[in-house]
Amino acid sequence: MVLPTLILLPLIGAVAVALVPKNRSELVFPLGLAVSIPPLVAALWVAANFTVGEASFQFVTDHTLSESLGIGWRLGIDGISLWLVVLTALLFPLAVAASTAITDRTKSYLVAMLILETGLLGVFLALDLLLFFAFFEIVLVPMYLLIGIWGSENRGYASLKFVLFTGAGSVFLLGGIIVLGLFTGDLVDRLSSFDIRVMLDVELSSTAQLWLFLAFGIAFAIKVPIVPFHTWLPDAHTEAPTAASVILAGVLLKMGGYGFLRFNMTLFPEATVDLVWVLAVLGVIGIVYGAVVAIVQPDIKRLVAYSSVSHMGFVLLGLFALTSQGLTGGVFVMISHGLVTGALFLLVGMLYDRRHTRLIDDYGGIATVMPIYAGFFLYMAFASIGLPGLSGFVGELAVLVGSYLTLPVLAIIAASGVILAAVYLLWAYERVFTGPITNSANEGLHDLGLREIAIIVPLILIVLAIGIYPKPILDRIQPSVDLILERIEATTSYEVPEHGATVDEGAG
Repeated sequence: MVLPTLILLPLIGAVAVALVPKNRSELVFPLGLAVSIPPLVAALWVAANFTVGEASFQFVTDHTLSESLGIGWRLGIDGISLWLVVLTALLFPLAVAASTAITDRTKSYLVAMLILETGLLGVFLALDLLLFFAFFEIVLVPMYLLIGIWGSENRGYASLKFVLFTGAGSVFLLGGIIVLGLFTGDLVDRLSSFDIRVMLDVELSSTAQLWLFLAFGIAFAIKVPIVPFHTWLPDAHTEAPTAASVILAGVLLKMGGYGFLRFNMTLFPEATVDLVWVLAVLGVIGIVYGAVVAIVQPDIKRLVAYSSVSHMGFVLLGLFALTSQGLTGGVFVMISHGLVTGALFLLVGMLYDRRHTRLIDDYGGIATVMPIYAGFFLYMAFASIGLPGLSGFVGELAVLVGSYLTLPVLAIIAASGVILAAVYLLWAYERVFTGPITNSANEGLHDLGLREIAIIVPLILIVLAIGIYPKPILDRIQPSVDLILERIEATTSYEVPEHGATVDEGAG
């Protein structure tokens, strides 16, 4: 029962926070932080007891809710979802700890955060497609509230745009799930079945696979987000409170990459092979476009937002390279991006709390008065660029190596994203931190306190640790992605190059 417990822990925490009496408001934040820690402990326990080398789902929970409809409370975890669950459970306590600037309706704010965590954990653990859809939609409501109530000046516009884009994608997703469930029901003599393990045995025509791939893919493309479905993301990031931006970039975007890998590539292998070039080209467009637009951003938070578009392009390219190195690298990029970009949004939020401006031109030379902060920001900028020895390097190298095996031209173009990342991040760093102080309002800025250092240091250490020694993560991801590639080989005429080679061998 560890996986149901993992999902329910933040929901129980939300109830506990909601029950805090109005006259004891000083207990709200300490309790909110305390109840955000048990899910992390449970996630780490799962990771510690996960069987290395096993490609199938582990810790499976399977309870039928409707026999005739084939709906069930089905949960499981494999090497793909394992680290996304750990990432989710890690970022929420840090995001809550960074939310001290929230002084209005703090109880509602923390309840929304904890419900959001429940939804995200459910997305990565659900083995029933209707259950997955329920969690997929649960995520929408608290994120809308976090942006719309506690966001910045244009929060109403940003939250509405977020809902319209993601809600539109969900309509296609639900339709695709219902149709696929009806196909699956024939295998088990029921009206329908939504167990993804049963769905693997469904024989679909090429046309059916194509339409279902598109129905699922639109929802996931919006979440990634793939250009041109990306326009909601910069607005949502810019207006969202710091903690919401951390979760949005760190975890919520991963729902799109995870959805493509778990469902589209697994359930619709023929359509996957047919659309490889389309998705890979869109990934490369995202890499270059996101980086180029980030260069010209006057708002540092918006700059980091567009960097997410670029980095998630690497994820898409890696997945649709259809190589072991590419898929493993794509999952690793999702993990690294969650850590690094989450940290960058935390740091931007800490600076905003001091000066209440995100415009790069309002700063200049602040390393003089905030040397610790400047060092932390530069460290995470290097990690985002892909400096060897830090986590960003491992994933992007694997993606480029894996994609070069099948899509060499696109891999070469994608490599320019690393150079462009250095341009927009280091140029922004120069304007904000280096030289003399150019604005007298910055002279009184105080450096990071112990609480803020305690929030950032865990991310710094993890980024370094998995950058130097990524093997524990890669060893758990690779069997699961290889299983997907084996299914694609077995059901299509596609032959996976270097199938079975490790990421290290591919890099060598």
